[in-house]
Amino acid sequence: MAHLFERLMAAQDRWARPFGDFNHRWLVALFAPLRPIKDFLNGRWLGHPIHGVLTDVPIGMFTIAIVLDVLDQRIAADVTILFGVLAMLAAAVAGLADYTDTDGKARTRATLHATLMVVTLVVYVISLIMRAAGPADRAGPIVVSIVAYLILSAAAFVGGDVVYALGNMVSRHAWRGAGTKWIQLEVPADSTLPDGSPAEGVPIKAKLGINNLVVVRNGETVFALHEQCAHAGGPLSQGTLVDGCIQCPWHGSRFDLATGYARRGPTVYDQPSYEVRRTDAGWEARRSS
Repeated sequence: MAHLFERLMAAQDRWARPFGDFNHRWLVALFAPLRPIKDFLNGRWLGHPIHGVLTDVPIGMFTIAIVLDVLDQRIAADVTILFGVLAMLAAAVAGLADYTDTDGKARTRATLHATLMVVTLVVYVISLIMRAAGPADRAGPIVVSIVAYLILSAAAFVGGDVVYALGNMVSRHAWRGAGTKWIQLEVPADSTLPDGSPAEGVPIKAKLGINNLVVVRNGETVFALHEQCAHAGGPLSQGTLVDGCIQCPWHGSRFDLATGYARRGPTVYDQPSYEVRRTDAGWEARRSS
């Protein structure tokens, strides 16, 4: 069954990819001057994508509406669908903010997801209009709302694929444990001073066991974060330094060099930080607790 669904989704790539690229361009232009609003919609203040929180609300409401229709609770069913439509709009706004930082196959899948959601919204609005006319026989609007629910289920499946199969908006460090052992830090020879210290004020990619770190020296202090951006895996060693933060070159997320805390979205996750010390044998580092 999973392979069948995958083939059905892949069959839509031909139109979803160019349509997604088009939408991405105008959405980036729209949100670019609205950085604080975009950070809010991404969920940086919550530490969790808001879109993922809001999507449960309309799905729950539309499910309850089916039960209310079966029980012939007409007013309650209609009001529930109305609030479900409003909740869909709120979830859509947050989803569009995330969409501006979605690339590649994930963007194509997200385009299919968003398109199905828009179709769902339109069908539910049609059902509401039919209900508002007050027909004695409610079979028509109920059937329409059930059709909308089926489309909604398909859209939710595609949205789940974007997150669970493609890892969009998932922390790249979710399973990275905090080690307590000091390990030799390997800094490239062309990025060190004669005394073996990292060059001043320049992001450097260094090796710590199996991990890559981005290392920045400021005077006598050496800061180190994991080199892979928590948001989408961007190379922080190729980023820029801005107000005590390292800015990801891919989507502009900023992390405090001293703590790894997220200071600007689209990331909603902090970056793993490392302690660095100098010994007679050279530089050592370990994951901060």
